[in-house]
Amino acid sequence: MTQTTAAQTTSTQNSATHSNHDQLGKTLWGIADQLRGAMNADDFRDYMLSFLFLRYLSDNYEAAAARELGDELPTRALNLQGAPVSTPLQAWYAANPQDTAEFEKLMRRKVHYVIQPQHLWGHIAELARTHSNELLNVLEAGFKYIENESFDSTFGGLFSEINLNSEKLGRTYTERNAKLHTIIGKIAEGLRGFSTDSDSLGDAYEYLIGQFAAGSGKKAGEFYTPQQISDVLSGIVTLDSQNPASGPRRHLESVLDFACGSGSLLLNVRGRMGKGGIGKIYGQEKNITTYNLARMNMLLHGVKDSEFHIYHGDTLPNEWETLREQNPAKKPQFDAVVANPPFSYRWEPTEALGQDMRFKNYGLAPKSAADFAFLLHGFQYLSREGTMAIILPHGVLFRGGAEERIRRKLLEDGHIDTVIGLPSNLFYSTGIPVCILVLKKCKMPDDVLFINAAEHFEKVKRQNRLRPEHIDRIIDTYQYRREEERYSRRVPMSEIAANGHNLNISRYISTALAEADIDLDGVNARLQGIEQQIGQARDDHNRFLAELGLPPLP
Repeated sequence: MTQTTAAQTTSTQNSATHSNHDQLGKTLWGIADQLRGAMNADDFRDYMLSFLFLRYLSDNYEAAAARELGDELPTRALNLQGAPVSTPLQAWYAANPQDTAEFEKLMRRKVHYVIQPQHLWGHIAELARTHSNELLNVLEAGFKYIENESFDSTFGGLFSEINLNSEKLGRTYTERNAKLHTIIGKIAEGLRGFSTDSDSLGDAYEYLIGQFAAGSGKKAGEFYTPQQISDVLSGIVTLDSQNPASGPRRHLESVLDFACGSGSLLLNVRGRMGKGGIGKIYGQEKNITTYNLARMNMLLHGVKDSEFHIYHGDTLPNEWETLREQNPAKKPQFDAVVANPPFSYRWEPTEALGQDMRFKNYGLAPKSAADFAFLLHGFQYLSREGTMAIILPHGVLFRGGAEERIRRKLLEDGHIDTVIGLPSNLFYSTGIPVCILVLKKCKMPDDVLFINAAEHFEKVKRQNRLRPEHIDRIIDTYQYRREEERYSRRVPMSEIAANGHNLNISRYISTALAEADIDLDGVNARLQGIEQQIGQARDDHNRFLAELGLPPLP
């Protein structure tokens, strides 16, 4: 009874925590929706998320300062003249000017960054509350200080895309400053009353990214993978590669997403493994704004700067120097590779790229669709015991030419493990159905598992979504390599070869319902019974007509 009660208590606490996180996200989204006005959603997103990130950095920094200073930190925020200031740390700075340099050196070593008191969220929020004319200048100085004075490169350029002097905020300094008063004041008011630990703010940040993605149309695909799809990929790559039925891996040394967007997919993998379950997270992102979002997202979710490396650069020309290592002994290898690259992206395959170690054994993807170029890039860096799961359009399964040659070699070399068909309209950026390809350097089964999950979804307004039971069914089918009529099938390589290495799911799994057998004797008996009923009804009707002196029906 005691154990049951404890479990129920834990469940209730977890439910309350999730409810708190969800409500915080909804509250902040309501503020964003109300305040952005005519401003483009993508532009307002960057302001909103940056301010939320500043709040997190400030809370984390002040908590660390409190641990280091202990009783030295004033309990009341007053300056030397007894006038109130915004934060206790501001009061300590005023009282101990001779010690601030040493204190900041200590903080750089302990938390890897410094925020001066006048740039902390508490002070910024107070400037907004009092409608200070200095808010914009102080905020701009704070962003520059965090970027340029941090201990390492983690914060370099972090706020580079946030232009506080943009006319999108207002035509004059006064108008922009007033707009910031409103935005920051509303955010501060919205955060009040909620827990603002890293989990809460991280979840709220993720919720806002999803909401902004929903309103961004095609641009959403540049930075966001819906959580339910991330759940499928993370559920697959965290299972044991050689024997998924044995369950999840205890530890992943490293995970890579070479088109990481806002980092939500990487964080989903980390969530599956738990804190400490991944040695290091690696991501790459071409878009500077999205690259900054990803770094903020990592820190907001409590990932230490030493636990992740997000690189700003283009994947296809392989601009990341770390990945261009020619020595096989030094070439980076990742235990898990996940990706949602841009679909059918036009690129420029060159003769030099044809000799690139990523492509030379397979050939180059066509200019019109870089899907296999992205796949081969990630596959090149997959460890021998690792698993790769990548989201791609269905065309990669059946298109001919160069793509057929790449597909055939991957199949003949035994690298394509599973093909999963997903429903259409899962993404904000496109309504097309997509598939997940699961690849391995070394796989045991001499077949390919096909899963047709295209008809299993929930309709929500204009979008389709996977419910938890749909996600669990996909992962369970992959894990135990189950075969189920009209849903999944293990297809031998000989049959795939006979089909010209075409992986179109409908070739191997029929979704048509079998026609029911017709019982001819039963149908005949029912027809005879109906005829008897008609005859009886006609006789009764004619009897009534005769009583009325009318002619009978024929």
